[in-house]
Amino acid sequence: MDQTGQAVAEARIDALIRVAREFGQQGWTPATSGNYSVRTAESRLMMTRSGVHKRDLDRGGLMPVDLDGQPIEGGRPSAETGLHTQLYRHFPGVNAVLHVHSPAATVASRMFQAQGSIELSDYEMLKAFAGITTHATAVTVPVLPNEQNIASLAASVEPWLADGRASWVYLIAGHGLYAWGSEVADAARHVEALEFLLACHLLEQRVNAA
Repeated sequence: MDQTGQAVAEARIDALIRVAREFGQQGWTPATSGNYSVRTAESRLMMTRSGVHKRDLDRGGLMPVDLDGQPIEGGRPSAETGLHTQLYRHFPGVNAVLHVHSPAATVASRMFQAQGSIELSDYEMLKAFAGITTHATAVTVPVLPNEQNIASLAASVEPWLADGRASWVYLIAGHGLYAWGSEVADAARHVEALEFLLACHLLEQRVNAA
């Protein structure tokens, strides 16, 4: 890797650690939940290790893996590494993937599991998602059934990725959200936007039901 590529990789790792600690302080990765990754080369990632508390993430809590999710230097990566590598393989422009167990995402994923998706429309915050320039639109957020077998879970995500319906985010029922972006800041913005939008959507559902 040349010096420029190494500098980009190091900057991504530093940004990931900052975001991990911020999200941890907000209670979005309680206990040792959640997992994060960044692309450090065309076919190489830095992935959070299994069992690491993300609130205190440092470089020791990350390890290199290839695009098949195999450790490059030993160690045990997150059990959900396969969901990360799936996104990197699908989208060459993606360089960061973030998975959190935020309260709004977890509750909404349970409430809308039967429908299979949540439609969010006419919110100004939708413009936080890359490529959206107006509130006068709708975003469909997939809600996938949870599955302990990661290969099976990845297979259920695949159709949404293949036809473009999963744009930047998806939910796993009773589990949390996945978000990705061209850089850590973009993926983090997508996490924050979806958390806000889901909180608003849940509040609106409660008010309408009153």
